[in-house]
Amino acid sequence: TLASDLQKQRGKSLVIAGETQSPAVHALAHAINHALGNIGTTVVYTEPIEASPVNQFAALKQLVGDMNSERVELLLMIGGNPVYDAPAELNFVAALRKIPLRVHLGLYNDETAEQCQWHIPEAHYLESWGDARAYDGTVSIIQPMIYPLYNGKSSVEVLAVLLNKPGLTGLEVVKEHWKTQIGGDFEKAWRQTLHDGVLAGSALAALTVSPRAAWASSLKPEVASGIEIVFRPDPNIFDGRFVNNGWLEELPKPITKLTWENAALMSPETAVKKLNLASEARPFEANGKVIEIESNGRKVSAPVWVLPGHAHDSITLALGYGRTRAGKVGTGIGFDAYRLRTSDAPSFTTDVKIRVTDARMDLASTQEHFSLEGLGERQIIRTGTLAEYKKDSNAIFGAEKHEPGRDLNLYSHFEYKGYSWGMSIDMNSCVGCNACVIACQAENNIPIVGKELVKKNREMHWLRIDTYFRGSIDNPETYFQPMLCQHCEQAPCEVVCPVAATVHDAEGLNVQVYNRCVGTRYCSNNCPYKVRRFNYLLYNDYETPSLKLMRNPEVTVRSRGVMEKCTFCVQRIMHAKIESEKENRAIRDGEIVTACQQTCPTEAIRFGNINDEESGVSKLKKEPRSYGVIAELNTRPRVSYLADLRNPNSELESTVKREESQHG
Repeated sequence: TLASDLQKQRGKSLVIAGETQSPAVHALAHAINHALGNIGTTVVYTEPIEASPVNQFAALKQLVGDMNSERVELLLMIGGNPVYDAPAELNFVAALRKIPLRVHLGLYNDETAEQCQWHIPEAHYLESWGDARAYDGTVSIIQPMIYPLYNGKSSVEVLAVLLNKPGLTGLEVVKEHWKTQIGGDFEKAWRQTLHDGVLAGSALAALTVSPRAAWASSLKPEVASGIEIVFRPDPNIFDGRFVNNGWLEELPKPITKLTWENAALMSPETAVKKLNLASEARPFEANGKVIEIESNGRKVSAPVWVLPGHAHDSITLALGYGRTRAGKVGTGIGFDAYRLRTSDAPSFTTDVKIRVTDARMDLASTQEHFSLEGLGERQIIRTGTLAEYKKDSNAIFGAEKHEPGRDLNLYSHFEYKGYSWGMSIDMNSCVGCNACVIACQAENNIPIVGKELVKKNREMHWLRIDTYFRGSIDNPETYFQPMLCQHCEQAPCEVVCPVAATVHDAEGLNVQVYNRCVGTRYCSNNCPYKVRRFNYLLYNDYETPSLKLMRNPEVTVRSRGVMEKCTFCVQRIMHAKIESEKENRAIRDGEIVTACQQTCPTEAIRFGNINDEESGVSKLKKEPRSYGVIAELNTRPRVSYLADLRNPNSELESTVKREESQHG
């Protein structure tokens, strides 16, 4: 079925192999693209940026061999943390200690810095001049946003010292290099490059290539046996470099919704039938049970997390945890999966032994926090296929129920003569990446609370991503829904507040007045969307100097005892109003961009004035796909959603359903 689909889209299709796949898989992907006529259209080849590409693992092995043979007198490590994340079999620490002089340039005083006589504080890349190349060879000049806050040094400045050019600034080093490359009127070209962001004409030329004859004969098929271990960077803290960032630690991970640690992810079938961790009727009882994983003679203990849709006979381990020197926040969290990762098998290994222990860990997942009751009846998630939508959109999404009871009101209708703010979120575009959540946290000075309070449902995020599964537990459909204060026109929170701390303003915003709030939490209890947060404790640190620089000065830093929630970034609204009033004009559509909207990589969020018929948000709200969550309560939310449309291959869908029925 897939092959037939690709053949029908010759020259317009694309087959991609993941970066962790073997050379054989990548070779197959290249060959398929060539056979489909995709070369030169969806696939472009260029010469490698490096004249002689280097196998990084082979180079590191050679370096460790030289270190063990005591042929290295001075080792300068620029960035990175090889003491923590070098392949396990190299035993990098023992080799490093044999070097007489060890120097580390890094952002953090980490495990590698601890083993060195000299640690040079590195300037952040936003504090440094530098350059970079894109995949196609295009050159970009990196410009700093600010001077180094703590007198750090960039990599180019350190290398300049080693090249007997001490005292040169990063700007001077970068300009000196590109003077020899650009030629002509350098100053004009330099300024143009800084203006444009890229160096004109620096992209590499496209090449015409074709597979070698008998290329397939050199490929050796992989033979799977037993359970495999897959190593992946953590979706929040990456390879461990961000482990000391409390925002990212408390950010629920996509799909699993785990916070503050990693786990051994596996399918229900693997947990039940292969490891006997739970019963078939209750596979999620395996969550938190600790298993011992052994590979190549090294062992780690990891808590289990059962994940619907995960591949069978496979266990995913997130890298980046188990740090021993990562600051107050990141040290000692989770387990270190790098201990099992080797240079010969950096992405996955089948050399695995699993032992089930009697231990158990209490993991902090937010998947069931702030649940909207009655999900089946309320149609919080509305979805359908493209064919169904074209046939009858009302039948699929219930457009007639968009705003039921519009004329049923205990109060007189308020007329918004000026601005009337609203938001539309496209469920078709949201990929659950959590970028909006962390943007909201940064913009609004939202504190973290720690693992123990997260387990008590007390996380403070004003915006969350709800994850829903539909279908079989082994192959479910997955849906993501950003959920924030809906700024209801008839807000249930407002009528129960005894001190009028939550009120409506003349532009449709549901406003929270911190100075009035006395912490009754009636509003939270009465909110059907469960989007209001109460700060039980004083979570904010008012003393640490670096944290003062982190906060947005335009947003109040709350003390304990008040209710918090989304404000549609009212500080940005006010800024736009002030600027427009200076120019004696109305706010233009798109002039106000909320933090979540600004950060969304798929542009799923749109904000604006719904009184303006020509605004983007007004047009989206008129689409047949538009609906309000729990609109039957007559809350009249100002946040609407565009229902999720899918366009499955009918032949493939029937095949999958047939196989699922055969396997029960």
